[in-house]
Amino acid sequence: MEIRAINTPLLEWTGDALAIGLFEDTNSILTGDMAYLNEKLTDTLSELIEETEFKGKVNSSASTRVGSKKSIRKIIIVGLGKSEELKLETLRQAAATCGRLAKKERCKTLGISLPICDNAEATTTAITEGIELVLHQDNRFKSQLEDQGPDVEKVELIGLAGSDEAIARAQKICSGVILARELVAAPANSCTPITMAETAEALAKEFGLTIEILEQEDCEKLGMGAFLGVAKASDIPPKFIHITYKPEGTPRKKLAIVGKGLTFDSGGLNLKPSGSGIEIMKVDMGGAGTTFGTVKAIAQLKPDVEVHFISAVTENMVSGHAMHPGDFLTASNGKTIEVNNTDAEGRLTLADALVFADKLGVDAIVDLATLTGACVVALGNDIAGLWSPNDDLAGQLAAAAESAGEKLWRMPLEEKYFEGLKAMHADMKNTGPRPGGAITAALFLKQFVKDTPWAHLDVAGPVWIDAENGYNNAGATGYGVRTLVNWVLS
Repeated sequence: MEIRAINTPLLEWTGDALAIGLFEDTNSILTGDMAYLNEKLTDTLSELIEETEFKGKVNSSASTRVGSKKSIRKIIIVGLGKSEELKLETLRQAAATCGRLAKKERCKTLGISLPICDNAEATTTAITEGIELVLHQDNRFKSQLEDQGPDVEKVELIGLAGSDEAIARAQKICSGVILARELVAAPANSCTPITMAETAEALAKEFGLTIEILEQEDCEKLGMGAFLGVAKASDIPPKFIHITYKPEGTPRKKLAIVGKGLTFDSGGLNLKPSGSGIEIMKVDMGGAGTTFGTVKAIAQLKPDVEVHFISAVTENMVSGHAMHPGDFLTASNGKTIEVNNTDAEGRLTLADALVFADKLGVDAIVDLATLTGACVVALGNDIAGLWSPNDDLAGQLAAAAESAGEKLWRMPLEEKYFEGLKAMHADMKNTGPRPGGAITAALFLKQFVKDTPWAHLDVAGPVWIDAENGYNNAGATGYGVRTLVNWVLS
């Protein structure tokens, strides 16, 4: 699909479908160019607004066919809400709606006319992201595709000429989001620790990155008892993956991104029961998927920042080798952990990954993980939780998420809750009391970072959208890639 920015006047654009954003102020909805366009289309626009009772509210839309002798075959209108409340995310969602309707209406060419928010570059980026991501379809595992009509082949952003660089940048970021989606969506018999390592190697080769893959023996030498305790029940060997992007010249800063990489989580001997979501536990590597997606985006954008991408990848399975509830594990920083729940395995793998990252001498570490159901209970499916003892880092991530249109909410690191993690004969247990479970999970991770500024993102909710919730784009979302890219570039 080709996306380009043009300066063709709205009234002169020709193609299959013209999409227009309209504000909620219905008294002025057809003034200026809109009135002339309505006249040119022999009142088609005003009739569409009247017949559908279109009010311009956010997420509203309508479309209709224009007379066959006109230069435009279809007209699409999308609501933008109140003009004074316009945000980049509004434009991103409006563009997605335009793309979805154009596909539904079997249009190969689409013109989009939306107002500028902040500046032309930011507007172009948001619109491009909305179009690219809504039209992505993952058909890798289907033997036969349904006839869904022609693809949208060309999208023209009207009034945004000169923004080609912003389009290219957005497309690079979207390629990372799409990689994250495809990794998370792949079933556990396709996406394994071995194939994750192969994906990492392919990324490193394609973009000239440094890669280090630690095998089980290497991890044993480094004392990664927490990670290996989880891994030992699986027949597939664990892979500890470390990819490094280094810019030319002296980096402005050095960062580390650590992603939880459980390619399948059975719960271990604390087996997840039927109905608990065990069948979707392929998504438990959502943190690693986002990490790899961010690798792809950053490698193409080439910022003046050194970034280390880390994931301890394994399965959490059931076998005669599985760790038992009550086992003691020793992490690579020497801390001992009593495993009182084998289904709290992600934090064990992250423990050794954080110790590894902390030794790299970076300026900040961010980990992200599908870590707790408690975070979903607290914040729902759309919002990730953010924990950090560092206000500056937390603020950077919040601003990065706001710009990306990805929802994030800072949660408390209530230190006294760590009392619930204390063990009788080990330094700590891997789970605490049921209340505040997402907080105690974050407090557990905090024990494996010394002085480096650190933040934890619990993305258990937003990495996957269930079809039964009525969303248009069910499945893997690629959540977090755009936020992390914005953070690295900031």
